[in-house]
Amino acid sequence: MADTVQTSISRPAPYLEAAGQALLEKTTGLPAIQTAAFAPQVAPQTVLSQAAQQAAATQAGLGTLQYGAQGQITGVGTGTGMAGYAPYLAGATAMTSPTAYQQYMSPYQKDVIESTLKQYDIQAQKGIPALAAQAIGAGAFGGGREGIQRAEYQSQSDLNRALLQSQLLQQGYGQAQQLASQAFGQYANLAQLQPALAAGQIQQLAAAGTSAQAQQQAILDAQAQAAREAQFEPYQRYQYQAGIIGGLLSGYPQPYMGQATTTSPTASPLQQALQTGLTAYGLGSLYGK
Repeated sequence: MADTVQTSISRPAPYLEAAGQALLEKTTGLPAIQTAAFAPQVAPQTVLSQAAQQAAATQAGLGTLQYGAQGQITGVGTGTGMAGYAPYLAGATAMTSPTAYQQYMSPYQKDVIESTLKQYDIQAQKGIPALAAQAIGAGAFGGGREGIQRAEYQSQSDLNRALLQSQLLQQGYGQAQQLASQAFGQYANLAQLQPALAAGQIQQLAAAGTSAQAQQQAILDAQAQAAREAQFEPYQRYQYQAGIIGGLLSGYPQPYMGQATTTSPTASPLQQALQTGLTAYGLGSLYGK
C-alpha cells in the first residue's frame, strides 16, 4: 500500500493576498533608475567672474584669457608684460633725469626775461644824461674824466643787467625743478595707488561673479534633487505599501484559512499480520480464552 502524503497550506486574508499580488506585479515592471537624470553638475563661470580674472591678468601685464565650455581658463594671450602701475613708475623714473625740469619751464619765461631786460636798458639809458650834466657842472664835459665815468657807469649797468638776467633764469629753473619734484611724488603715489584701486575693482567683480555662480549652482542642485526624487518616487511609494502590507501580515494571530494534514507510512504485510495476531490475542485475553 502506497504512502499517504498530506500537506498544510496557510493563506492570509483574501484582501491582503490580493494586495500583495498586485504590489508584486507593479514592482516587477518598474523601470531601471536613470542616474544620468540627476548626475551632479557644476555651474560654469559667470561673465562677472571672467571679467575679474581678465582684469587681474591685464593688471599683471598678461593678454586675453581663453576659456573652455565650463568657463575654466584654458590659455593666456600675449600681453604687454607691464603691470598696471608700470606707466606711473616709468613717469616717476623720468622725473629723476637731469633734464626733467625742462618740460616744466614756462613757455613765456623768455618773453618775460626779454621784456624785463628791455625795460632795464631803458632805465639805464636814462642815467647817462645825468652823468653829462655832472660833467658840465664840474667843467669836465667831453674830457677823459667824463669818459671814465661813462665807462664805469656802463660796466656797472651791464653787470647789473647780467645779474638780473641770471636771477630771472634761476627763478624759472627753480620753479621748474620744484614742479618736476612734485611730479615725481605724484607719479610715485599713483604707482602705489593704482594696484590698490585695481584690486578693489577686481574683488568687487569676483564677489559678484561668485554670488551669481552660487545661485546658478543652487538651481542645478535643486533640479538634480527633483530629478532624483522623480526617479525614486515609484520605489519609495511601493516600499511604503509593502511596509503596510507586511505590518498587517505580521499582526495576524491565525491564518484566515488553514488545512492541516499528517503523513503516515502504510504498514507492511508482516506488520499487518503481527498487528492482527496481537489483536486476536488481546481479544482472547479479554474474553478469558
